[in-house]
Amino acid sequence: MCDYTITLQNSTDEAQIDKLLDLTFGVERKSRPSYSFRTDVSAVPDLSFSVRAPSSGKLLGTLRFWPVLVGDETALLLGPLAVQPDLQGKGIGKALVKHGLNKARKMGYRLCFVVGEHLYYAPYGFDLAKPLGFEMPVPVSADKFQVLSLQNMPFGILPKGELVPWENTYEERVIQKV
Repeated sequence: MCDYTITLQNSTDEAQIDKLLDLTFGVERKSRPSYSFRTDVSAVPDLSFSVRAPSSGKLLGTLRFWPVLVGDETALLLGPLAVQPDLQGKGIGKALVKHGLNKARKMGYRLCFVVGEHLYYAPYGFDLAKPLGFEMPVPVSADKFQVLSLQNMPFGILPKGELVPWENTYEERVIQKV
């Protein structure tokens, strides 16, 4: 375990975050299908986090959530989640995900999606999305496309269907609350 602080991201974090994402996922990361949901879209400002070492201020990790639509409801797409390679496995990523999901719940979001390793995200309650009636309009592995009911509502009463990329109007839209 290491000492760190989770804070909201600010504009000065951007260059360091890009370097960390390139280091973690490679410079070709933006060509991945799920990145199309982030093109020309701003991450949700209150759900964009940096992890820093308090003593040095060094960026240790990052997590952002992006708005997407399912039906007429605003939902979230988690990711990318990145931690400095030499610190992976020390709980920073898990702390970020837990922190972010708790904030998203408090903000009233009902659905959160992720494209990632099922073994990593299942402990947070994520289920495979396709069998529950959700589709992603870009090619992603069915065993990585997952969904979480943030308010512990049964999926039967939540909107279903295809995720739609958010048009960059976050500031103008009213986020639907529970």
